[in-house]
Amino acid sequence: MLNIIFIHGLESSGHGFKAKLLKNQIPEIITPDFEEYIPGTPYKTLLERRMNQLEKILTGEKSWIIIGSSFGGLMAVLFTCKNSEKVKGLILLAPYLNSPELNPKNFSGLPLNIPVFIFHAKNDLVVPMKPSKTRAEKIFSNIEYHIIENDDHKLESTVQKINWIDIIKKI
Repeated sequence: MLNIIFIHGLESSGHGFKAKLLKNQIPEIITPDFEEYIPGTPYKTLLERRMNQLEKILTGEKSWIIIGSSFGGLMAVLFTCKNSEKVKGLILLAPYLNSPELNPKNFSGLPLNIPVFIFHAKNDLVVPMKPSKTRAEKIFSNIEYHIIENDDHKLESTVQKINWIDIIKKI
């Protein structure tokens, strides 16, 4: 059995478009709802609360495949930097990696050599691709980076075309 989880983005949920698509293709995936984003909530407070939720969900199990979207990508990478022995691989969708909380200087053992697949729109207006790509290359040594020409931050068209089972098999 696979230990696989989808971490939704800042304003999404575990029942959003991507979560439903993934659940349809990977029935064993877990797609939890993390604390809802309420405008005005300090970013660091929300991140801390969501990371506490994630830690509780992933406690006890190993060999996780984590799929993270945007803010969920940040959460996936933060968890991996602190618990690399529990993570088998990552699939990141437009990940927000240029966060001060993800400064590579704050983590030992980098770069990590786990399989990482990243899909990011070249012209993402919400999470610019270049800073996230630069940060990913400092944290991971085994990245397959897919730069998407004709999609936006939500990657709705892209996620429907990804062969999820093939990527999971590569991890």
